[in-house]
Amino acid sequence: QVQLVESGGGLVQTGGSLRLSCAASGRTFSNYAMAWFRQAPGKEREFVASRTWNSVIVYSDSVKGRFTISRDNAKNTVYLQMNSLKSEDTAVYYCAARATSTGSRLTRDYNYWGQGTQVTVSS
Repeated sequence: QVQLVESGGGLVQTGGSLRLSCAASGRTFSNYAMAWFRQAPGKEREFVASRTWNSVIVYSDSVKGRFTISRDNAKNTVYLQMNSLKSEDTAVYYCAARATSTGSRLTRDYNYWGQGTQVTVSS
């Protein structure tokens, strides 16, 4: 079993930055593929970024060039640095873990989820 706890969300102005953190516990974190998803009100949960243990990284087109996913295996933590934030980035952001070495864009492929952290971008 893996427990995931997100933090770092908040209210930021358009063009600003936030860094989200996801602390993992319970299993060998370094062997897992980690990802960030987000869900805006009235919309389906969507893929944001993923990173495997061997640093294969994938971003959605909507965040490419603005967001950076990183991980610190020693701290069992994955991060999402979000720059140049836009109002359309407003959502609840979820951390997810997959007990394989490959990443995925699909919510159904992830075994473990955090509780989410709210990010609100105001204009």
